[in-house]
Amino acid sequence: MSSVETFEGKMIVVTAPSGAGKTTIVKHLLKTYDFFDFSVSATTRAKRKKEKEGKDYYFISPKEFKALIKKRAFLEYEEVYEDQFYGTLKSEVDRIWDNEKHIIFDIDVKGAVNLKKKYKDRCHTIFIKPPSLQVIVDRLTKRATESDASLKKRIRRIKRELKYEPKFDNVLLNDVLDTTLKEAEILVESLLFGKTL
Repeated sequence: MSSVETFEGKMIVVTAPSGAGKTTIVKHLLKTYDFFDFSVSATTRAKRKKEKEGKDYYFISPKEFKALIKKRAFLEYEEVYEDQFYGTLKSEVDRIWDNEKHIIFDIDVKGAVNLKKKYKDRCHTIFIKPPSLQVIVDRLTKRATESDASLKKRIRRIKRELKYEPKFDNVLLNDVLDTTLKEAEILVESLLFGKTL
């Protein structure tokens, strides 16, 4: 980037119901392109086995999260279940744009809608659509990371989130993963650099 050009950071917000494959797609795009950096969300949920603090999430207590809400430290946040919060810190966006990188997000549908409202043309939203609700249910069941009651709650939430599809700029059907990854690359290049689809 020459000093003459001013960097205008963009956001690519990848959103989907739980289990639709958004995290796999985001990880692929991060590996493929060095112009991206990942916006690490803050959450109060428990850390899963392979997750790393500061890489996958910032894991904080509900008390700390609520204190940050009072300080207006979040661009968007949501209480997904009781005392289980997720949010995007303003400091993350500043950090990444200060490093002259575009930002890629892996967040829920409400968070994606809120970022789009705030950043308008600088923000491009991509909804990852599963082939069917049953496919998601099967994936989540195979994960075996939660109880039956928790799984039922999650499925109810997924049904609600699927209705958000029309609110987003782009929709990618995640049926055959390799095809979806290729389509995601083409879409990102088109959104950021105007390369024709």
